[in-house]
Amino acid sequence: MTPPLRIGNASGFYGDRLDAMREMLTGGELDVLTGDYLAELTMLILGRDRLKDPSAGYARTFLRQLEECLSLAHDRRVRIVTNAGGLNPAGLADAVRKLADRLGIPVRVAHVEGDDLTSRHPGSLTAHAYLGGFGIAACLREGADIVVTGRVTDAALVTGPAAAHFGWAPGEYDRLAGAVVAGHVLECGTQATGGNYAFFRDGDVRHPGFPLAELHEDGSCVITKHPGTGGFVDIGTVTAQLLYETGPARYAGPDVTARLDTVRLTQDGPDRVRVDGVRGEAPPPTLKVGRTRVGGFRNEVVFVLTGLDIEAKAALVQDQLATALGKVADARWELVRTDRSDADTEETASALLRLVVRDPEQAAVGRALSGAAVELALASYPGFHVLAPPGKGSPYGVFEAAHVPRGEVEHLAVLDDGRRIPVAPGADTLVLDGVPQPPLPEPPPPGPTRRAPLGLVAGARSGDKGGDANVGVWVRTDEAWRWLVHTLTVDRFRELLPETGGLTVTRHVLPRLRALNFVVEGILGAGVAAQHRFDPQAKALGEWLRSRHLDIPEDLL
Repeated sequence: MTPPLRIGNASGFYGDRLDAMREMLTGGELDVLTGDYLAELTMLILGRDRLKDPSAGYARTFLRQLEECLSLAHDRRVRIVTNAGGLNPAGLADAVRKLADRLGIPVRVAHVEGDDLTSRHPGSLTAHAYLGGFGIAACLREGADIVVTGRVTDAALVTGPAAAHFGWAPGEYDRLAGAVVAGHVLECGTQATGGNYAFFRDGDVRHPGFPLAELHEDGSCVITKHPGTGGFVDIGTVTAQLLYETGPARYAGPDVTARLDTVRLTQDGPDRVRVDGVRGEAPPPTLKVGRTRVGGFRNEVVFVLTGLDIEAKAALVQDQLATALGKVADARWELVRTDRSDADTEETASALLRLVVRDPEQAAVGRALSGAAVELALASYPGFHVLAPPGKGSPYGVFEAAHVPRGEVEHLAVLDDGRRIPVAPGADTLVLDGVPQPPLPEPPPPGPTRRAPLGLVAGARSGDKGGDANVGVWVRTDEAWRWLVHTLTVDRFRELLPETGGLTVTRHVLPRLRALNFVVEGILGAGVAAQHRFDPQAKALGEWLRSRHLDIPEDLL
């Protein structure tokens, strides 16, 4: 039997904790250390960087971390795999080699390319296919110490090292699916160890440690963390991350389609959760392509309305600006009632009226607010003031997803010596369709209920996928599951979150996780960079749901 592979994570996004790489390298045993730096918004940011400097386009913080930690990784024989290459993996690989030469540390640096399809998508700032892990595996099998990629799936940072270590072939779907699940749990760093967790008071999450997976040859794993680090790992923290930014039970990727409805979680000791039973199917015949472009320009101003007649004051401002706003492509008002009656501070006596304007032309959004709004300073409602004066307007981005046949993408492993190894797509594919509705447990017998927040019995985690959002909801007992699955229907979900009214909402049932996953289409407009709503990545949508009141059986409370 091949020994288990210990894979840790040291970054969940571009801007994550700089000390994490050192913490992971010094905190315990590791074979591979991964770093995830890319997201939809990050690709747009890197694209704008590259416009200013063609040699840019990668996550520069990775180099800062590596300068301090390359010697540690080399001495401990820990391989590093990261997607910090962003739009320019070859450029980052060269920069790592120069850094290693300057430090006098002999390392072999390889990179993966082929994801960049921008030239095929005129008008796009970036267009990149999501590659799988077998390019990473090819680099590691050829002796790379550091592998830099561009746009691979987040889970590919784990499936690649696992395939190299265990010798997996592309068709070993159950094993690959287990690695995808492990990769999905690790990809967001401390979200698996108590960060952003609904029941955060169950442990000390002031400085959570980063997670690691002990991955086995059959695809099963144990999710844990280094001894003595903060945070905690339990079935709930792993469940929450499994639901993050997912949709149906079929979780499709370039290497395999993992069946989330087969995942089995077991507490395996303190800060240890065993993940097994995962089944896999062939991947779809196409690869997802993430495209970003500049959508236009936006500007905003927040008016402060204090004391009495809040709604009348808001109506006055809207009437006064109606003519000016008629000249912009899009204008949105939102009244946020943060005010209280008979408040003992001015701030708590005040509501916020937010205006956001968008237009293809920067001059239009600048004039609409910088001129018209400021001119109201002495001519509007009593107590007129704004949180900050509006500026000239700034560009906003749009994220769009497309798909391309797998055979049209040239996936390449580029080795330290310059050799270029083509990575062939797997032979089998599967056109995805829906998973049949699983059998539901019997509803609980009638009994006394109490009006209370859903969050007293259920956890939730939410996130974004382009313009859509998902809200995963789970409970911790079979009794609570019997109640939840029959109570939290799509209609009840819409009732609790009125902002989802009129939008397509789909419910996916995951009985093994005691979880429901709701996908809300279009709630985020053109995606995070467009800032369609005040919570543009839907990070708190789940917490809003948990705060809503409904009738809950008293024996669950």
